Amino acid sequence: MPIESIKETAMLQAQIEKAWDNRELLKEELTQDLIRVVMEELDKGMIRVAEPSANGTWKVNEWVKKAVIMYFPIQKMHTYQIGPLEYYDKIDLKKDYAGLGVRAVPGAIARYGAYLSKGVIMMPSFVNIGAYVDEGTMIDTWATVGSCAQIGKHVHLSGGVGIGGVLEPVQAAPVIIEDNCFIGSRCIVVEGVHIQKEAVLGAGVTITQSTKIIDVTSSEPIEYRGVVPARSVVIPGSYTKKFAAGNYEVPCALIIGKRKESTDLKTSLNDSLREYNVAV
Repeated sequence: MPIESIKETAMLQAQIEKAWDNRELLKEELTQDLIRVVMEELDKGMIRVAEPSANGTWKVNEWVKKAVIMYFPIQKMHTYQIGPLEYYDKIDLKKDYAGLGVRAVPGAIARYGAYLSKGVIMMPSFVNIGAYVDEGTMIDTWATVGSCAQIGKHVHLSGGVGIGGVLEPVQAAPVIIEDNCFIGSRCIVVEGVHIQKEAVLGAGVTITQSTKIIDVTSSEPIEYRGVVPARSVVIPGSYTKKFAAGNYEVPCALIIGKRKESTDLKTSLNDSLREYNVAV
């Protein structure tokens, strides 16, 4: 059922909310059709789990996450084969990469319900259901984009990067990586952390909602939680914390500079990496 047959998104949302509150409705064909409408539109990028607002903030569409969660129980397990490989799952894989304008190297996997924009390059990597990956982004070898994560335009997710996913609780914000960010090798970004535009994370940075993100560029440190400000250059760090058994070093993330403004973002990125000696 195409979304054009739904009079308005508000009606679709109301039906999803109704089914969320009464799971008996999942047995009805109409409810299942409506959930599949949402999944189809997610897959096409017509709707999103989270979307930017005009004032620069992000809105989480909880009802869309509810539809994703309810999609699993209405799907049946099935076996399917791709060449010599066999899979047994409820969710199909994305298809027609040529039509999408996406380069998918052998070993690249994206699930149905994830959106990949034109110009996305997937090395052997994984993109989960509900994720949104905008145009020109590179998902490098063994990088993972978790469920519902939002990845902006021209982002580089380096080898082994782990972008966390989230389905429940439904009110939880997904990980958001905004446009033109560079996420270095083996970085981990989870629990709804928000990386703002053009930020650079050096290799091995781990950021959760409880991680201290400390700007050490001025005479006094400035501490953030859950957000990396735009154009920040970030490296792994540590600070001393007192425990009952003694003082120990605890991981944190250090903002050591700002990425230079430039009309040529690639040059700006290279300058930032060289100037601050950031490993990638």
